[in-house]
Amino acid sequence: MSDDPRAHLEHLIRKNGHGFAAISKMLGKNAAYIQQYIRRGVPKKLDEEDRRRLAEFYDVEERLLGAPAQRESHRSAPVTPDGLLRIRQLQVGASAGSGALADDEYAESMGFGRKWLRRLGADPAHMSLIAVDGDSMVPTLGDGDDIMVDHSAASRPLRDGIYVLRMDDVLLVKRIAMGPSGKLSIRSDNPQYPDWEDVSAESVNIIGRVVWTGRRL
Repeated sequence: MSDDPRAHLEHLIRKNGHGFAAISKMLGKNAAYIQQYIRRGVPKKLDEEDRRRLAEFYDVEERLLGAPAQRESHRSAPVTPDGLLRIRQLQVGASAGSGALADDEYAESMGFGRKWLRRLGADPAHMSLIAVDGDSMVPTLGDGDDIMVDHSAASRPLRDGIYVLRMDDVLLVKRIAMGPSGKLSIRSDNPQYPDWEDVSAESVNIIGRVVWTGRRL
């Protein structure tokens, strides 16, 4: 098959008995969106979020749908003896309360299945696990919860979501919302904690986007 992502997408749609309009609707687009992309090349490439959702829906690698190849300088995630990919665990947690100093030391690692990680839409070599420290993100995240962070998101345009970030040498996990002026709102899900509005993006060091969380019941 051609390396053209449009050809790959059309093959997946027809192979699974889907229609262009149905897939467009799944993405929240107008009914002609996918047909125009495949037949007319408009848009020239899929939006990053649309590409991620399609790759997850069809259980394929994003590169088949036009994602840029990872640079060879990036190291690969280590593998456990039973074939699981190891995700590094930071020694120091990201604070969801008053804050914790950042630490680049990694203590341990945890193994995850390749297929499961692929559905998160990020390269395992760019992921790490961090324990939440504090309760400012309750009920979404609680003290001691493990969060998986996609560090590659730090080099992409921000979109609304939960991020690990560094401000004033403090590592935090907060919800970020983009304002119409291009400034950020940095928010806590727990109403007992303050929010920061109209924050300049240049003053925030984004560490990565939270893509998964696990907790003990």
